[in-house]
Amino acid sequence: MTAMRPQGPGQGQGVLADPRLLAAGAAGFAAATAALWAFRGLPLGTAFFWAVPFPLFAAGLGFGPGAALGAAALATLLVAMLGGSLAALAMLALFAVPVPLLLLAGVRGGHFALSLPLALLGLWPVAVLLATALFLPGEQGLEALMRSAVETALARMGAQAPDLLVAELVRVKAAAIGFWTGVMLLANAAAAQGFLEKRGLALAAKPDWAAVRLPGWYPLLPAVAAGLFLAAPEGADAIPLSSLLLLLVPLFLQGVAGVHARLRGHAGRVPLLALFYLLLVLFLQLLGPALVGLGLYDQFRRRPAPRQI
Repeated sequence: MTAMRPQGPGQGQGVLADPRLLAAGAAGFAAATAALWAFRGLPLGTAFFWAVPFPLFAAGLGFGPGAALGAAALATLLVAMLGGSLAALAMLALFAVPVPLLLLAGVRGGHFALSLPLALLGLWPVAVLLATALFLPGEQGLEALMRSAVETALARMGAQAPDLLVAELVRVKAAAIGFWTGVMLLANAAAAQGFLEKRGLALAAKPDWAAVRLPGWYPLLPAVAAGLFLAAPEGADAIPLSSLLLLLVPLFLQGVAGVHARLRGHAGRVPLLALFYLLLVLFLQLLGPALVGLGLYDQFRRRPAPRQI
């Protein structure tokens, strides 16, 4: 009879012995809870909505992109079961697909490469925009959906706007959603990385945000989008305009990184950055184009690209 070997710690426990599965399960339940809380309009729903990507990023940055993918799949399943198909589609478009995609594009062994994930912050929203426009053609298409959303938001605020203003808001509504989603994803990724580093659980070292640079081919995409926008007939240019604005978001973020780079080593770096972000929030329409220009300048000025970003 063969002698039985003593089991070591964690042996014979099945899935409970794999920390990646545990992390994926915990993150999936946390993300689904935050999403359902927001989708159902419960108190502090906006705060919970902004926090949805945090557990997904924490799972991926601590235990690998596979853990983030499992967490995203579980969260989407739970949202679909408890919130319906529309909520599940929103979960997929805003969080469950982009978070694992960003991690798969960025995690490289012991470091995180920011170049391609930064480009995806523009490419993914454009893909969602075009897919939505494709599946919602005709009079009840994307522009009608955006108009309904704008009118509902204005009605809730008790504001009345002329048709001309509503039309202009509709043209940029999709771009605004994509912009704030990109900012939300970036902020949650940074917060998750900091959370893990303090506990010694980070899979990759913190990337150098100030040194980020987009792939060399990326500036061609906004140029093509600008050409399509200029060629679009009047009154049917909302999708080309939104696509152009969405593709400018990574250049805008690269401009923000350029500000960080120029303040590196400055004695008053922290208060200057605080002032910069305050002015950015107050005067986004003015500073936004300037930061896009700075991003373009840095894109073509720095040669060669940093190896490990």
